[in-house]
Amino acid sequence: MSENKKRAVLAVGGLAIVGGVVAGPASAAQADAATTSTTASVVAQQIVAQADAKDKAKKADAPSVKQLMTRGVPSDQSTYEMTPERMANVKAIIEAGKEMNLPPRAWVIAIATSLQESKLDNLGHLGDRNDHDSLGLFQQRPSSGWGTPKQITDPNYSAKAFYKGLKNVDGYETMPLTEAAQTVQVSAFPDHYAQWEKMAAELVQGTYGHGPYANIAKA
Repeated sequence: MSENKKRAVLAVGGLAIVGGVVAGPASAAQADAATTSTTASVVAQQIVAQADAKDKAKKADAPSVKQLMTRGVPSDQSTYEMTPERMANVKAIIEAGKEMNLPPRAWVIAIATSLQESKLDNLGHLGDRNDHDSLGLFQQRPSSGWGTPKQITDPNYSAKAFYKGLKNVDGYETMPLTEAAQTVQVSAFPDHYAQWEKMAAELVQGTYGHGPYANIAKA
């Protein structure tokens, strides 16, 4: 059940109680009580209808598969366990892209990059296991000028730092995802980003109520 629908159900319950109290046998004005109860029922129905309309509008606004995967659905794809915490990071990456007026394709590239770099975990310093001084969702390095450790471990900041680099890649919307990501990240494993494209696109769709990640996106 969507958040809008949950709120509508709670509102309906409240109105039903009000109607029931007013229209109960102890009421001194049964005619007025009946009118009040009917009005409460009508209002409740309107609330539910409005919640349904909001959910339908959100789904209708969802980016198309063509917008998300401009070169078609890729082969040889990987998946990874999704948790509420990781989905929250997905939403943060998407929101940062929206704030910068970037298209859905940019969101997919960013999410796929984070899947490869950190599996969408906002990583702090891992001690001996750390790759140099890499931190955060995109494994950005303070020593390379990405920002301070505090900034890099802020999902909104790190996503926008990635997007700023992506905007400087001519034709990133239509080139292979792994080429666009690698141009920004300069990774030792330049081809590894490609395997996450489909999952990244499905995660975006999930935030609009579509696909395999729709339920966890509602949490």
